[in-house]
Order: sequence, then structure tokens, then C-alpha cells
Amino acid sequence: MQAKERIAVALDVDTAGQALRLVEALRGRVGIFKVGMQLFNSEGPSVVREIQAAGGRVFLDLKFHDIPNTVAGASRVMARLGVHMFNLHVAGGSEMMRQAVTAAVEEAGRCGTRVPYILGVTVLTSISAAQLRQEMKVGMDLEELVVEWARMAQQCGLAGVVASPQEVPAIRQACGPEFLIVTPGVRPRGSASDDQQRVTTPAEAVRLGSDYLVIGRPIVQAPDPVAAADQIIAELEGRAC
Repeated sequence: MQAKERIAVALDVDTAGQALRLVEALRGRVGIFKVGMQLFNSEGPSVVREIQAAGGRVFLDLKFHDIPNTVAGASRVMARLGVHMFNLHVAGGSEMMRQAVTAAVEEAGRCGTRVPYILGVTVLTSISAAQLRQEMKVGMDLEELVVEWARMAQQCGLAGVVASPQEVPAIRQACGPEFLIVTPGVRPRGSASDDQQRVTTPAEAVRLGSDYLVIGRPIVQAPDPVAAADQIIAELEGRAC
């Protein structure tokens, strides 16, 4: 995979106009455009279609977490939209994940489209080990929990997981080389960590075994998003920029 294809730009903006200007500037330079709650709740499914029409692949980041039947219905919508990938919370349980996979496969077959990659969200990168213990009352070690959830996601037929860079080597060892790992909490050298707790640089994330890197503010809020993306690609390729 080329370095630029690994980058999923998080379009954390309010309007389709803002998003499409970024897509127009960055298409061909990055692999995927991530549409999250902020943009989707503002513009709805139409923004996904507009990004696709402009030549962008979409990772729809809505983190489904509900009863199995409800998430299965949402998965059918994802297949009809033709998104490249979407995600759900592993904490929703195995039956929810299995029904989501079955629904997406069936709907893609009915529509004649490819089956989206379904990713399981493990522990959010904004959550620290201390928070997991003290606020969520989870006694298991954070890395151990992430790996157990990744194994469960794989057993349920998911294509991969979303996990912080720090857990990537353990997931890769447990789930093998074909299991996709999408990594948020990626910050280029010199960038602020903002509200992320478990972060690393793009080059380090790839070295650890990440397939795709979700990068938002360091590109989207840069004075020159194209230059910011090019600098990250140069870092991934091991050259100066």
C-alpha cells in the first residue's frame, strides 16, 4: 500500500461546502475521507454521495451501538450508500456484530455493490487506563481488553478494528496480518495531542502495524491542508519535506 493510501482525513467540519473543498484539494493525495458525527448530523447521507461523486472513498464513522436488529438495519443503509468502510462498537456484543455483517453482505448482494469493510471500535483513544478503571469500573488491563475485543470482532466476521497505536502490535500478533487496523490518535511530529490520550506519529503507527491512519485537525485545520498532507506522506516515506 502506498503511503498516501494509508491516510484517512477526518472531515470534522460543519458543512458539505467545507468538506467538498477539502476533498477537491486532497483527492489523489490521500486514500480515504472520514465522515463523522459532526458532518453527517449536519448534512445527512447526501454529503456521502457528494464526496463519492467527487472521487473520494468514504469511511463513515458513526460508531453504531444498539440492539442487533437496529444495527443490522443501519448496516443495510451503509451497504446501499456504498461506503468503503463503517464502524460499530465491539462493546455492543457478538450478536450485534454478526447481524451487522450478515445484513451488509445481503444488502450489498441485492444492490450489486461491494461489501463495506466493517470495523469494530475498541477503546476510544481519548480514554486512559486510569479512566477505564476508575470511571468505567473495568478491571482488565487496557491492552488485554482491546485484544480480547479484537479477537471477538474477528470471530464475528468484521474486517478489522479501530484501536490506538499503542495496542496495534498486540492486535497484529493476536489477529494476523490480514486483519485491518485503523488507527486514530495519530499526530505528526510537532502537533498537539489535543483531547487524545494514546497517540503516536504516522511513521511510528505504520511501523507498529497500522493499516490506515485517521488524521483530522493536523490537516483540516492547517493553513495549507495540501502542504500538511504532503508533509505527512513525506514522513511516512522516510524523506524530508
